Amino acid sequence: MPELPEVETVRKTLKKLVLHKTIENIQVFWAKMIKNPPEVEQFIDALKGETIVEISRRGKFLLFYTKTYVLVSHLRMEGRYGLFSKDEPYDKHTHVIFHFTDGTDLRYRDVRKFGTMHLYRKGEEFAKPPLAGLGPEPFSDEFTIGYLQAKLKQTHRKIKPALLDQSLLVGLGNIYVDESLFRAGIHPERLASSLTKKEVALLHREIVATLSEAVEKGGSTIRSYVNSQGEIGMFQLQLLVYGRNGEECKKCGRPLVKTTVGGRGTHYCPHCQKLKKRRN
Repeated sequence: MPELPEVETVRKTLKKLVLHKTIENIQVFWAKMIKNPPEVEQFIDALKGETIVEISRRGKFLLFYTKTYVLVSHLRMEGRYGLFSKDEPYDKHTHVIFHFTDGTDLRYRDVRKFGTMHLYRKGEEFAKPPLAGLGPEPFSDEFTIGYLQAKLKQTHRKIKPALLDQSLLVGLGNIYVDESLFRAGIHPERLASSLTKKEVALLHREIVATLSEAVEKGGSTIRSYVNSQGEIGMFQLQLLVYGRNGEECKKCGRPLVKTTVGGRGTHYCPHCQKLKKRRN
């Protein structure tokens, strides 16, 4: 699933491709993808004649702003946007097509059909699902060491599932949680509430640094992720633990391990991320 760096890269490329284009019509081939409004015809009628004036991001969600509406889009596992000429053929995995007045199409392709689209009037988007209740952005002023420490002290969960909780912090997924925990030297099965102030400060620093570096590199290409111009991200070349089960740790040289934490495949170094017992 694309995480914050990948979605941010898609946002930047889409902004170059479709900003200020006007929607002439829309074709929807998989109605279940449209979560709001309840009828696809309402979705299409609302956006006809609207011009895309801004594209932003909230966590892993893309937000397409027109003068009147906000389209909230989640790519899920394998969703992709691409800009095409209206004359180019499309395949069976293309489920939504936005036809622009200039003869181009913005097409949403999703092999697994897991992607979602919610349409709201401007001003309603953050008070309703799926954006309601999301935690702060990792790069925001709200995401402080004090905030992270307070949230981790309040939970009885292990640190990895706690960091995957989008109500605590948005944008982190499996890849960047594993990478951040390794860089901070914290075992993924540590109880979140057991982290010391020093460890929380280090973890905060590594979360921000890891995501910043990934955004700069265009994200990580794992399986099928590419950006909206068909380009791959390059951060996977810098991954320290994710996807490297059995390989040598780049810090200590010992074999990396893959296990399951909170139902998610988890990569770590048993030597560099020792599991400390909780202090009484």
